[in-house]
Amino acid sequence: MAKALKSVIGVDLGRFALKSVLLERRGSGRVAVTNFAARALPHPLETSEQLASELKALFKDMGGTAKSCSVAISSGDSILRIIEQPDTPPTLLREALRLNGMTLLNQDCRDFVIDCDLVAESRLSAPSAPGEGEAPAPVPDDGRRKYLVGGVPRVQVNQVAEALDAANAPVGALQIAPVCLFNAFEFAHPQIFNEQAFFLVDIGHTSSTMMIGAKRELVLVRNIEFGGKALLESLMALSGESREAVLMALEQEDEVMVENTRMALSVLTREVGSSIGFFEGRREEMIGRVHVSGGAAKSTTLLKVMSEEIHMPCSAWNPTETCEVSVAANRRGSFINHALDLHVACGAAAELLNA
Repeated sequence: MAKALKSVIGVDLGRFALKSVLLERRGSGRVAVTNFAARALPHPLETSEQLASELKALFKDMGGTAKSCSVAISSGDSILRIIEQPDTPPTLLREALRLNGMTLLNQDCRDFVIDCDLVAESRLSAPSAPGEGEAPAPVPDDGRRKYLVGGVPRVQVNQVAEALDAANAPVGALQIAPVCLFNAFEFAHPQIFNEQAFFLVDIGHTSSTMMIGAKRELVLVRNIEFGGKALLESLMALSGESREAVLMALEQEDEVMVENTRMALSVLTREVGSSIGFFEGRREEMIGRVHVSGGAAKSTTLLKVMSEEIHMPCSAWNPTETCEVSVAANRRGSFINHALDLHVACGAAAELLNA
């Protein structure tokens, strides 16, 4: 039996930022955050050499060491689906997906690194997207199970592997960012994760990920092409102001900017509301709050507008909620600001630390 890890570095390989966090296991089930770092990227990195250089700088900024590293990849070309199949060992299903992707996923997967795992069973069979089909009825146990399927283009995986090797990072796991986000919520809010239905929305730079969970089960995952970049560009166009002026007006809850924000967020709030309605119309469970992550979650004005438009509380959540904060004293203030950006990195580290 492999010895349990005492510390893990979680790395979030975003397309426009790199983030890392070092979690250490302490006595009596305690976990501490001891180091963290974040580096903005002016543009997506093109080569493994560029990525290796940025990773080395990230680890230097972070400080600290660990015996293993868990890496999360954000990719616009990644696959993340929930499918139903006859009860099949994941190893066999993985090979079937690679060879018969068009049949099982309606997508050729031969150029992807594919993995899959069994998710919690459901007694309901639901359409794949809001608004499609009629409300499902309970079905008997016919031996079919739900599986979460994830995949990343092989070229990108090879590039990341080469960069991590060049950066001397001891990799223990390679994951897809949305899965890490889901795991981070379990790590930070285990009671809600285990006992309630919950909605997560992660507002990224160019896209946003929405996930619905219910009592440990991942029920729905969707991705929409709307992120912080589109939001700011829309607010700048509507107001005719600079980026700095827009951010200041948001912070001050300027009335005109609030209305502009309501308009700019309409794509996101409509999709969130549609997904919640889809879930609640097919399950005997209710969602009471939207948990928001990403840089945009730092704006109280944005969260207020989202709450009003969705008619439900929307709040930021801290992925280190259950952790002791043991970062250096001179970095405590910086950590408070960065904590709301470390969801994926924390989820990656926590999953490997608890393995």
